[in-house]
Amino acid sequence: RVVERAALLARLLEARRHRCIVVTGPAGSGKTTVLAAWRRELIPLGFDVAWLSLAAEDNELPRFLDCLVASVAEVDPALVREAALVGGGGQGSDAAERLAISLVHGIAAHPRELVLVLDDAHHLSDPAIQEALQWLLDYAPPKLHIALVSRSELPLSLGRLRSQGQTLEIGWRDLRFSLAETEQLLKAQLGELDARATRALHDLTDGWVAGLQLLSIDRKKKPHDAAMPVALRDAQAFARYFEHEVLDRLSPVELEALVCVAPCSRFCASLGAALMGQPDNVGQAVAFLARLEKDNLFVVPVESPDPETWYRLHPLLRETLLTRFSAMDPQRQREIHNRAWLWFRDRDQLDEAVRHAVQAGEAAMAADLVERCALPLFVRGERRTLISLLRLLPTEQVEQRFMLCMWTARSQLYMRELDACAHSLDRMEQRLAPTDVLQRFHLAMLRATLCVQRDDSDGALKQLPHLLNAPPGVDAVALGGRNNILSWLHMHQGEYEKARRVQLDAPPLLVDGVPLTSTAGGSLQGRCLVGLSYAFEGQMTHAERIYRAVVAEAEQGGKACVDTYYLAIALLGDVLYERNDAQQARALLEDKVDVLERITIPDAVLRVFRLLSAAHWQAGHRLESFTYLERLEDYATRFGLDRLLAYSLSDQMQRHLLLGEMMTAEAVLARLDEVDARHPQVQQNSLDEIRELAERARVGLALARGDFDNAAVRLVTLVEQCEARGRQRVAAHMLALSAAVDARRGRQDAARQKMLEALRRGHKLGLLRSLLDADPGVRKLIRELAQSETLDPVLAFYVQRLESTHARVPMPGTDAPQAPDRSTAKVDADMFSEREIEVLRLLAQAMPNKKIARALGLSPETVKWYLSRLYAKLQVAGRDEAVARVRDMGWGS
Repeated sequence: RVVERAALLARLLEARRHRCIVVTGPAGSGKTTVLAAWRRELIPLGFDVAWLSLAAEDNELPRFLDCLVASVAEVDPALVREAALVGGGGQGSDAAERLAISLVHGIAAHPRELVLVLDDAHHLSDPAIQEALQWLLDYAPPKLHIALVSRSELPLSLGRLRSQGQTLEIGWRDLRFSLAETEQLLKAQLGELDARATRALHDLTDGWVAGLQLLSIDRKKKPHDAAMPVALRDAQAFARYFEHEVLDRLSPVELEALVCVAPCSRFCASLGAALMGQPDNVGQAVAFLARLEKDNLFVVPVESPDPETWYRLHPLLRETLLTRFSAMDPQRQREIHNRAWLWFRDRDQLDEAVRHAVQAGEAAMAADLVERCALPLFVRGERRTLISLLRLLPTEQVEQRFMLCMWTARSQLYMRELDACAHSLDRMEQRLAPTDVLQRFHLAMLRATLCVQRDDSDGALKQLPHLLNAPPGVDAVALGGRNNILSWLHMHQGEYEKARRVQLDAPPLLVDGVPLTSTAGGSLQGRCLVGLSYAFEGQMTHAERIYRAVVAEAEQGGKACVDTYYLAIALLGDVLYERNDAQQARALLEDKVDVLERITIPDAVLRVFRLLSAAHWQAGHRLESFTYLERLEDYATRFGLDRLLAYSLSDQMQRHLLLGEMMTAEAVLARLDEVDARHPQVQQNSLDEIRELAERARVGLALARGDFDNAAVRLVTLVEQCEARGRQRVAAHMLALSAAVDARRGRQDAARQKMLEALRRGHKLGLLRSLLDADPGVRKLIRELAQSETLDPVLAFYVQRLESTHARVPMPGTDAPQAPDRSTAKVDADMFSEREIEVLRLLAQAMPNKKIARALGLSPETVKWYLSRLYAKLQVAGRDEAVARVRDMGWGS
C-alpha cells in the first residue's frame, strides 16, 4: 500500500495476454500485494479478474473445483453455467477434465478477456488437482490468462507454453525489494532514516517485505533501542521473531483471541467473540481487529457479501498461532472447535459447521446436522453441497445411519458412479432387518433408479413389488422418484397409457407444504416422462406441447430444476428434428452435449446423439454425423448399455450403405449381430429393441444388394411388431420404407396404398422426418401419389408440407455434398465446418491427437479422420505444415 512496484507491474502488464503467469516466492514476499495491484491496473483496460485465495482445506478435488467455479461465477454466472453442472457429476480425472473443458467453453464465449488468479496455490498438492490445472492451461482459449501464486514451484508442464512465449515467471529475485524500495517503505513507516540504518535493515531482511514490515513495527515500539535485531530472511526467523517481539507483547486476552481464531480460515468479530466464550463482547472484538489492521499486524480484510467485515490471518502468522493452538490442552481445543461449529451452524454455514463439529469430537452431532439438512439441500438442487458434507463426516458415522448411506448412494447415482452405488446398496441390504419396511422401500427405489441409469428394465421390474406398496412415512422425493420409475417401466413395456396414468392419478407431492417440482422425483420430471410416453408412441404434437411447458417452468425454477430442464430440452430436440427444424435442434443442444451426457437418463442421451447425427447428415456434414454416432457408441460402451450401442451401430451401418461403403456396412452389421446374440431370450422390455434394430439393419443390407423381396418380407414382420407394441412413429417409418421397396419391386398399387397409409399415420402423429428419412425414394412416391390421387384437403395440406421439406440425403452409392472448389492461393474460413475450426485451433496449439479428442469429446480415430481431411483442405503434407498454416491464419493460441 505504500510502495509502488513499478518495474514488476510493468512486466505484468506487458504479459497480460500471456497464457500463464507464475509468481513464486517465500511467504511474506509481497506476491499477493503485487497481483492485487496488477488487478487494479487490468480492470480499466477492459479485463475481468477472478480471484481465488486457497487454503489447506481446499486441497481436495471436489472442494477445489467448487471454489474454482464459484470464483469465476463472481465475474459472470453465465461463464460457469455448464461447468457448475458438469462439476457436480463424478470424481477423479475424467470429471475434472470435463469440468475444465466446460469452463473453457464458457470463458471462450465471454466477450472480455479474463484473468484467473489462484493465490496460495502451493496448498494444492493433490495430483488430481494439479492434473486439472494442467488441463485448464492446455485447453485455455486465447482470452483466458491464468496467474498462479505459490510459495514453491508447481509440478506443471509449461514447456510448450514457454516455447511459444506464452509465460511470464516471476521468482524470489524479482520479488525482493531493491534498496530504493526498502527506503520508500521504511520512510512511510518510520519517517526519515539515515542511509546507514536503511542499508542495515535492508541487509538484515535481504529485501524480504514481511521482515521489513515486522522490523518497522518493532522499531516503532522501541524507537530509542539502537541494538540491531537478528536477520529476518525466512519464515522460520519470522516465526521466532514474531513470537518474541510481537505476540509476547500482546495482552494475554489479545493473544488468546488470535490463537482461538487461527483454526478458522477466515473470521469476523462476532465469531472471534464467540470463540473466546464472550459472545456479548463483539464491540471489543471489532475494535481489536480494526487496530490490528491499522497497525499492519498481518490481519487482512477479505471480500465478503456479509455486512460484517471478515478477515484472514497472514499465512506466516497463522502458522505461528496454529503451533500455539496445537500446544493447548486437547480439551481446550475441542471447546474452541465446539463453539465454532455451533456459531457456523446457527448461521447455516454448513460445511464449516460440520468440519469444526468433527474436530470438536462431536461427529455424531455433525452427522445429525447433515441428516436433517440433506432433504432440503437435495430439493433445492444443492447436491454439490450435500456431497461435500457427506465427505466431511467420518466413515463410521455414515455407515451407522441408513439415511446417510442412502444419501451417499444417491450422490453416487448423481455422479454416475454406478458400480460404487451398486456396492453401497449391497452393503445397505446386508444390514437391513426383514421388518425395516420403510428402509426396504428406499432401497428398492434406489435399486430401480440404478436400473434406469443402466437401461435395465428387467432389473427395475424386479423391484416392482416393493415400489407398489409404499409404507407410511415415505418422503415426497422418494414417492415422486417411485412414480417416475413406474412411468419409465410402463413405457418400456409398451404400456403408454399406464405410464401417463401413474403421473396423472398421483396425489400432489409436498415438501413442507410446498409442491415438489424439482429433482428427479418432482412433478416436472413426471410431466417430462408423460411427454416421452407420447414420443415413444409417435404422438409428437402432444409431446412437444408438454416439453415446451416443462422447459419454461424449469427455467423459472433455477438450479433446483436443472435435471428436468436438461431432460426436457433433450427430448424437445428430438421433436424439433422430427418437425424438420434441424437447425434449431442443433442450436438448442450442440453446446450442451457434455452436460446432457452427464446428468440425463440414457433414453435422453440416445435421442440427443441420434438427432444431432441425423441433423448433420441432413446438412451434408458426414464427418460430424459419424462423430455423434461414435460418441453414442463410446457412451454406451462405457456404461454397458447394449440397447444404445445397437442404435449407434444400426445408424452407422445405414450411413455407410448410403455412401456405398458395402464392406464397412457389413462389418458394422457383424458387430450389431454380436450385440443381438447377447440377448437371445428378451421380450417386451427395452432390450427387445436390439432385435428390431438388427432386423432393420438386415433390411438395409438386403436393399443395398438389390434383394428387394427379402427386404419386403422382413418389413412386414417389423411393421407388425411395432404396431403390436404401440410404437406408431416407427411403424409409420417402416410403412413408408415398405412402400418404397414395393415401388422398386414394380408393385405400384401396393406401394401407393402403403404410402397413403403412412401419410395418414404421419399426419395424425405430426411426423415429417420419420417419413422422409425412411428411404430416398419416399419423396418421389409422395409426389406421384399427390398427382394421381384425389386427397382430402387436410391430407393434401400435409403432403404439401412434406413436399416443401427440403432434404439433403445422399442416394446409395453417391457422395454427400462437398465443400465448393476454392482457390489454392488462399484458405477461406468458410471452407471449414465449426467442428473443423475447433480441431484447427487446438492443432495450432501443438496439442496431440489424444488431447484434442478429450477436449472435443471425440475418439482419437475420429480426430485422425478430421486431420486427414483438413490436411487436404489446407493443401499441406503433414502436421507441422498444418500448424504453421493455421497460425498464419491467426487461429493460433
